[in-house]
Amino acid sequence: MKRILVTGGAGFIGSHLCERLLNEGNEVLCLDNFFTGRKENIAHLMDNPVFEVIRHDVTEPMLIEVDQIYNLACPASPVHYQYNPVKTIKTNIMGTLNMLGLAKRVRARILQASTSEVYGDPKVHPQTEDYWGNTNPIGPRACYDEGKRCAETLMFAYNKQNGVDIKVIRIFNTYGPRMLENDGRVVSNFIVQALRGHDITIYGEGSQTRSFCYVDDLVDGMIRMMNNETVIGPVNLGNPGEFTVLELANIIKKLTGSNSKIIKKPLPPDDPVQRRPDITIARNSLDWNPAIALEEGLVKSIEYFSERINNTKTFA
Repeated sequence: MKRILVTGGAGFIGSHLCERLLNEGNEVLCLDNFFTGRKENIAHLMDNPVFEVIRHDVTEPMLIEVDQIYNLACPASPVHYQYNPVKTIKTNIMGTLNMLGLAKRVRARILQASTSEVYGDPKVHPQTEDYWGNTNPIGPRACYDEGKRCAETLMFAYNKQNGVDIKVIRIFNTYGPRMLENDGRVVSNFIVQALRGHDITIYGEGSQTRSFCYVDDLVDGMIRMMNNETVIGPVNLGNPGEFTVLELANIIKKLTGSNSKIIKKPLPPDDPVQRRPDITIARNSLDWNPAIALEEGLVKSIEYFSERINNTKTFA
């Protein structure tokens, strides 16, 4: 049994990770300030005697004895990370510094959840880990993109200077149950709009491409990375299947049986045209390959959102 800290543990990905780590027989400490995390995401874990919830903001230091740290704390959708860009930068930089300080002090291994957003609007396709990216350091997405880029820099600096045992992953678009309905990400937006019979909103012509990884596949890759003894990273984790946003909208319309119209709105600034991971390193080094096809994962996601909508008269 390992004692494992998951920052952002009540969030969409973090709650699935906590659940999996508990199922594998570990003691799990879930740290969250509940800005985008939800208690209901982890309510079913509360009776487990080796699960503990700590209400804490990673921008403030803390000391706790652990063997491993998964640092996931940070809003990941544009709606939420642009709400308070200064706080987003502080979470990425000060939060990572504090978790690295903890890892150094207690000699824990730390995994940083970085993002495909470090590639910006890429000029290389698909994106490999040695690509430096094409980002706008002062654009509306910069608080997140540049914050994550700096977090990666901090991780490697602590590894080189202090010998901290680090792992860095770059997460591509991930979807599944427990996503927030109002987070502005394309999968949840389309499903909620389709289920409610609202217009499905596409930005631009819908020709921009994305790759969609089901959350269970991602969590599997994260755990494999954490427990790998040779690879430090960065390592891309995502599903290499590539779909246009318009294709995604039509698949969701079909799966929900919705009569929603697809309407187009202007493309927001700095929105990437293409995004698809090269996962050669993950395949070869972690023996990891996503197993859940898009339609299979969307069916599970639609069931989740349908239940929420049917059980809740109003929600944000």
